[in-house]
Order: sequence, then C-alpha cells, then structure tokens
Amino acid sequence: MPPTVELGGNVVIHAGTQVGGEVQVQDGAVIGKPLVLGPRSSAPRTAPPPTQIEAGAKVGAGAVIVAGARVGAGAVIGDQSHVRERAVIGEDSVVGRGSAVDNDVKIGARVRIQTGCYITAYSTIEDDVFVAPGVTLTNDDTMGRHGSDYELRGATLRRACRVGGGVVLVPGVEVGEEAFVAAGAVVVRDVPARAVVMGVPAREVRQVRDEDLLERFG
Repeated sequence: MPPTVELGGNVVIHAGTQVGGEVQVQDGAVIGKPLVLGPRSSAPRTAPPPTQIEAGAKVGAGAVIVAGARVGAGAVIGDQSHVRERAVIGEDSVVGRGSAVDNDVKIGARVRIQTGCYITAYSTIEDDVFVAPGVTLTNDDTMGRHGSDYELRGATLRRACRVGGGVVLVPGVEVGEEAFVAAGAVVVRDVPARAVVMGVPAREVRQVRDEDLLERFG
C-alpha cells in the first residue's frame, strides 16, 4: 500500500484490494468485503475481479465497498454508503451519504449522487449526471416473481441529465442527454433528450433551455 494512503480507525481492507496513492479511508470503512448472496439471488456468483480504489479517492466513515468494485481516481464514497461487486464509480464522481450502488452498475465521471439514493443493479449513469436525494432506480417489473431466465433491466441515465429528489424510475427506462426530471416524478417511459418532465406518471412539459445546458457551466 502506498505510504501516502491515510487510514482512519477500525478500517478493514481485505486481501487483494488495490489502493492507489493519496487515498483517504475514514473510520470504520470496509473495503473488499467478501460477497454474500442469498439463495435466490440472480446476481452472478463468479469470483469478482480485484477491488480497486484509485488514486486520490476518498471513502467515508462506515462505508462498505464489496469485493470486485472499482472506485475511480478522485471519487468520493460518502459515509455509510454501500457499493457492490463489479460496480464502477467513475473519476471525480460522488456517491452521497447512505446511498447504495448495486452490483454491475456503471457510473461515469463527475456524476453527483446525493444522500439516500438507490442505484439498482445493471443501471448505467453516464458522465456529468446529477441525481438528487432519495432517487430510486428499479429493475424488476415482477417484484421477484419470475423464472431464472428473466432479465433484470436497470435504468440508463444519459450524459448531463438531472433527476430531482424522490424520483422513481421503473425498470429499463432511459433518461435522455440533458433531460430534466422534476422532483417526485415517476418515470414509466423513456424521456427524450433535453425534455423537462414532471408528474405521476411523468409527462413532458417543455424543453431544457439553451442557457441551462451544461456547456454554459463548464
């Protein structure tokens, strides 16, 4: 482990974990935790790849990173958050306090996931996405009543879209590039690029204005 790594008290780093320089791990965090699956879990049971915490990343107090996850350079994993096997957190992204990132999730660079979010398995979040507090992504239309051949489908959040507080996304939906989902919406169908949607179910009400596009804030 590089000498520039800073470890708090009661940190557990399991064997095989790869830790880069300038990484900070706060009190009580667990990194490389062995995988535990229930008997009915559909998650792959193959041996995960090595856990990777890249240079300059920060892992908050009480956070748990399961074996096989990768945390990119400069990323922040907030206090008491949970990142599962084979999840990838892109560079300079933030996973807020108490949020859960499920297995096989792909998160791009500079993503901001706020407090108390659930990012379900097999979801993809592209670069520069904003996810407000309490957002829930789902991946199982049957809520557990399906055969072994059923395919779980997470949501896809395209580049620079914004998802407001308390939003729920049903399995398999896509939120387009630079789209805006208002707080409390339930997204049951794909959201076009630059669309502003709100309500239950979410409906398009207008387009994101040119002056609100990410390029103006770069």
